[in-house]
Amino acid sequence: MWRQPRLEAGYGRFRRVRALVLLSVLLLSAATARAESSARVISDTPEYCGTLAARVAANPAAAREPVRSLAAQGVELCGNGHVRTGITKLRRALRAAQATAANLLGD
Repeated sequence: MWRQPRLEAGYGRFRRVRALVLLSVLLLSAATARAESSARVISDTPEYCGTLAARVAANPAAAREPVRSLAAQGVELCGNGHVRTGITKLRRALRAAQATAANLLGD
């Protein structure tokens, strides 16, 4: 697989910004899809990536680790065309967010 050469020192920052932009786009598309249809998509599609990203973002534990990093990785993978792997990461992030939220409520 061909990789783009790293020509500048700020390449890592560029990847983070790109991941945040992708997350924003996916969240926005998930919100519009949810408004248009109440049917839940559960297949290996970019739309499902958006749905999962929106569910993770809506969780109160979304800003905590490892939820935040798993979600960012999932969104980036989905944005790069690795939808199945991205969905796996987003599902892990959702499970971690739910467990963290349950622990916060239990304390």
